[in-house]
Amino acid sequence: MSYVPPPTPNAAPVHESIPNHLAWAIVSTVLATCLCCPLGLVGIVAIVFSAKVNGLLRAGDLDGARRASANAKTWCWVATALAIIGLLMNIYFFSTGGMAEYQQMLEQIESMQ
Repeated sequence: MSYVPPPTPNAAPVHESIPNHLAWAIVSTVLATCLCCPLGLVGIVAIVFSAKVNGLLRAGDLDGARRASANAKTWCWVATALAIIGLLMNIYFFSTGGMAEYQQMLEQIESMQ
């Protein structure tokens, strides 16, 4: 048998696992911004809430950490939806010959100069 010392009074309390969704927030923000438009930067809100979760857990504020995690998850879904919409718009744009029309428009602008 091995000896297990009793917990010390200054030991950090054990907290339940509350996800911070930080990786999801970063990836969805980058994809939404690249695929959709600058509106995808709303994902920064998700990053901010995600960054708050661990600090609130360290401070012992479980309710605050849960709220921050829930808000981060909501904003991650918003950024993910924008990324999906942007992806679908890009697929539609390129499948309907949108690039050819864009190049034709650029040629017209160049010829006017």
